[in-house]
Amino acid sequence: MEALPRELALRIALASRILPGIDIPRLLEILHELVDSPLNDEKLKSVTVTNLKTGLGSLDGEEDGEDIGIGLANIKLAVRYLWGDEAEDEDLPEIQTYKDGDMADSIRVAIGSNSGALINGHFGSCIRFLVYQLSEHAYKLVDIRSTLDADSSDDRNLFRANLIKDCHVMFVQSIGGPAAAKVIRADIYPIKIPDVTEAVEQLKEFQKVFSAPPPWFAKAMGRSAEESVRFTHDDGC
Repeated sequence: MEALPRELALRIALASRILPGIDIPRLLEILHELVDSPLNDEKLKSVTVTNLKTGLGSLDGEEDGEDIGIGLANIKLAVRYLWGDEAEDEDLPEIQTYKDGDMADSIRVAIGSNSGALINGHFGSCIRFLVYQLSEHAYKLVDIRSTLDADSSDDRNLFRANLIKDCHVMFVQSIGGPAAAKVIRADIYPIKIPDVTEAVEQLKEFQKVFSAPPPWFAKAMGRSAEESVRFTHDDGC
């Protein structure tokens, strides 16, 4: 990255992370085309959703930016980051009070997210993980963990896996093979949800697994396969 004040460089890096296929050098190229050099706070705040969309589209010869394969929601969020509003996600859910033992027979679930309470992040680029405690009949948001420090780590994927190593399951839009291997080695079960989905909607759907847990799920809950079968039969399932 060109020599920029740390705060501006961070804004551009965050914007790049939620624009699939657009790395920092490419985004810098677009910004220079849109607002000229040198980049400063005033110029970044002059970037609009419309002209960023057009700039992204022009890289692939799509002048109107309609077929660039990047969702409008991601472009809007990228503009907010360029403006310096990355801490102003008013749609973030509230963390709820929780202490170990509050929810019997529960697991911990991490959700890769870029905005609000949505599953809309890729493992290697999501800006935060929403961490929920989940049982068959209840759920609580117990933490929100920023992935910002992963960018300065020697192994970003390992950093992210360790960030949620207390979780049993992870929902993300996508994850590559090598990254998935590191997540699995951390005893976290990765599940891909390609479409943007409300976190709570997915958690409620996943609660169905409790009634007939597969072996990996029973293990996550600390049960043997035999105990899992007994638990199911005792519940009349």
